Amino acid sequence: MSDSLWDGRTFRLLNIIDDYNREVLVMEADTSLPTLRVIRRLEQLKEYRGLPEMIRVDNGPEFISHKLDMWCKENKIMLVFIQPGKPMQNGFVERCNGSIRSELLNAWVFKSLKEVNHRAEIWRLDYNHHRPHKSLNYQTPEEVKLNQPLINE
Repeated sequence: MSDSLWDGRTFRLLNIIDDYNREVLVMEADTSLPTLRVIRRLEQLKEYRGLPEMIRVDNGPEFISHKLDMWCKENKIMLVFIQPGKPMQNGFVERCNGSIRSELLNAWVFKSLKEVNHRAEIWRLDYNHHRPHKSLNYQTPEEVKLNQPLINE
């Protein structure tokens, strides 16, 4: 996603969302979010959460990079691209991004990236801990995560 600060400078927002339990794992804003930054965030997720078998992305420049493709292959992750012009192939993420747009980006006038990241973290925590989803049997993402059985390694 992208938006502008009060002074007109543009920024990008990287959102990483778990399709299974609807949890927003990462929201990170900066003036640029190149592939290596995306990989760094995925590496951080790997440390405390593990990695998925598949990642679905749009065709943004940070995702079509050879570096991300190689990282996914090294980590045995299938990288799946939605077809251009078909956002409903990633429908839940698009719905979540719509909520982020209306409830966060359009609701606040941000003066700094620090402020964007601070407000984004507040929004993310509220979303994960206090918003039940019909598709999750009216549980929050956090409740689903806490109730899922542990996987034996």
